[in-house]
Amino acid sequence: MRREGTREVEREPVDPPLETGRFRPHPSGLGSAGVGVGVGVGVGVGAGVGAGVGAGVGVGTAFGTFGELLQGVLPEEDGDFLVTLPVARWTMATFRREPGSSAELTVWPPRKTKALQLARTISELAAARTGSPVGGTLAINSVIPEGKGLASSSADLVATARAVGQALNVDMPPARIERLLARIEPTDGVLYPAIVAFHHRSVRLRAILGSLPVMTVVGIDEGGSVDTVDFNRIPKPFTLADRHEYARLLDRLACAVRRRDLAEVGRVATRSAEMNQLLRHKWSLEPMREICREVGGLGVAVGHSGTTLGILLDTRDPSYTQRVSEAARACGELGGGVSVYRTLSFANCAEGS
Repeated sequence: MRREGTREVEREPVDPPLETGRFRPHPSGLGSAGVGVGVGVGVGVGAGVGAGVGAGVGVGTAFGTFGELLQGVLPEEDGDFLVTLPVARWTMATFRREPGSSAELTVWPPRKTKALQLARTISELAAARTGSPVGGTLAINSVIPEGKGLASSSADLVATARAVGQALNVDMPPARIERLLARIEPTDGVLYPAIVAFHHRSVRLRAILGSLPVMTVVGIDEGGSVDTVDFNRIPKPFTLADRHEYARLLDRLACAVRRRDLAEVGRVATRSAEMNQLLRHKWSLEPMREICREVGGLGVAVGHSGTTLGILLDTRDPSYTQRVSEAARACGELGGGVSVYRTLSFANCAEGS
């Protein structure tokens, strides 16, 4: 994997999947986004929101991830990186510009202070262009659990950038969103509709790897929560040999995505989970690996900076229904709840860029 292979793709927000797990970029960036989120996510927004949005109102969406397929440090300067595993869990942000001269901005729920910070930054860009102060209300609805390593904060911020930018007529291509988010916190690559290799600490795309067939993730949560900013301050314990292994794993994963080889994807994900034990130990990793072997799963993916682990299953497998039932039952015996996720598969994805 070389940097020369990296390029940015100007993409608009995409439609959430309703049944198939596949979606395509929506040319307007809104049109069916309101409908898709209202039906597919159930965040309390009715169908037809996108079509009914008027001047001064913007809606943005962003998907979450189930941890990462791979995360570590490469043998190069600023080598911290991850590879995303997008799933059908969503955040939707709605921004309503308030008439009048007040430049006050508010957010709901109030704890979404990072999203409010981003909204203020974008409103200042708009005010500098128009000469008029901007005030308004930002509302964030999400079904992505927080503090678990599922990219909830990144999804909040990307959806916010899209919503506020749309309401204030400020273009929000991925490169601009990256620059804005870099001022706030380390960020996952959820602004790209693809599986991507992403430098999360410096907030920049490394490469678009492509898309994979839909998988199911049978996941558990070890409990507690992790703050992204605090986690990324921890010194990485990886040796030079480890860093070279991460480079080889990234090459293997890039080839596996290109070939749509889910078995190899599962092997890389499991190895990444093992190597991450030095940084954030998960007591249930070995039991989850054993369950994966017993049910014939592809591998185990984890939230490297979070509390989640999941068994990857191929939905095309003739024995899929039996495997997912057995995996859910066995995971439930570890204690705590079991959640089932569907990964996203992307149409018209610029693979291998």
